[in-house]
Parts: sequence; C-alpha cells; structure tokens
Amino acid sequence: NCSLKDTAKESHTQRLVDRAAGIMQKEGVSVEHIYLNEHEVPFGMVKDASENSKKDDWPTIQEAIMEADVFVLGTPIWLGVKSSVATLAIERMYAYSGERNEKGQYLYYGKVGGCVITGNEDGVKHCAMDILYALQHIGFTIPPQADCGWVGEVGPGPSYGDAEWQGEKLEQPAGFASEFTNRNTTFMAWNLMHTAKLLKDNGGVTAKGNVTDDWKEVTNAANTNSEYQ
Repeated sequence: NCSLKDTAKESHTQRLVDRAAGIMQKEGVSVEHIYLNEHEVPFGMVKDASENSKKDDWPTIQEAIMEADVFVLGTPIWLGVKSSVATLAIERMYAYSGERNEKGQYLYYGKVGGCVITGNEDGVKHCAMDILYALQHIGFTIPPQADCGWVGEVGPGPSYGDAEWQGEKLEQPAGFASEFTNRNTTFMAWNLMHTAKLLKDNGGVTAKGNVTDDWKEVTNAANTNSEYQ
C-alpha cells in the first residue's frame, strides 16, 4: 500500500486492499500487507541504500516480493496520478532489473501483478495504465482485469470507506455499495489467483525465446531462409 497517510489505519486505499485480500484469503491464499510509509525507504535506483550509509528497509521488502506469487500495488490518486510513494516502490523494484531468475530470465518472470486505486477525483484508469505497464515491463504477468478502484463524485467529498462527511453520518460507508468497484475487485482477485496458479503449475514462463543468452540464436533460427539474418 503506497498511501501518503502515516499509517495503514488512516488509509482509505487500505480498505479496498482489504476487500481484495479478503477474497483471496477466503480461497486459502496467504496474504502479507506491506504499508510502505511505515518503513524507511530512500528514493533512488539502488538495490540497497544502506551501502551509501542510509537506513534502508527496502531489501527486506524486496525479499517479501520475491517470495510472493502475486504482487498487488495500492495507491491513492493525487492530481490525477499515482502517489509519489508508488513511484518510489516501482523505482526500487526496477533497480533489480539487472538480476535474473534461475532460468536466466528477468527477475520477476513467473509472478503476477495487479493494482488497487482509490481517490475522490478522476484517474483510476490512468493510474492503472501507468502501474500495470511498469509491472509488465520488468517481468510481471498481467491478467485480464488486473485493476480495481473507486472514485467519488467530481470535487471534494468522502473518500472510500468514510462513514461520515462534514459531520454528517452517511447511510453506508462511501463506495462499499458500488457494484462496479465490487465487481472489478472480485474479477481482479480471481484473475490474479487463476493466472498465478497457471504459472505455478507450469513452471512459470517458458525460457525459450526470452533469455538474454540465447535470443539471437532463436531469432536466427526463425530467419534461416531470410536475407535478413
């Protein structure tokens, strides 16, 4: 969760993350929540900033990501884009892009990615486009409908899960009755689980054609009868 709030308890994004996590947990999936703003994580395209005499919790977070089959990034919307904390997380993950898995593929091959987005201004699809592109670029598999989100009416108003607004109690927490949000959250959770199981049951993504050591051999084999070898 890449909320800007100090703690997960204050985060509206966490409420929608919890809904998606609850669907997965009901199906027997083990879920670990990481609230990035409760950790000390410096900015920078580095794997471990402690090497530069800075306190850095990211290596421990990276270990948790590498142990997971499914990775979901949650973010609020500010000025129509994902939070600066979400950008920080993606940059720190990207710093490991030079490493390889046991097959010689990029490190995140065989893992599935999705995102959860909340706000009271427009931008769910824009943020999802940004996040999901970044995840697939570094190696994650993105299934269909891999995002979910909620935004209220245009302009100031209650955020996701607020039970009152401007001193008045709401009939029900904001967003909880949104069929669109609930449907997409369900689709996302199930598609992430389905895709992760498909990958795990089949040993991840096949290495042929996407390993840095042999891509030229594969390309040349396909163009044996071509003048463009």
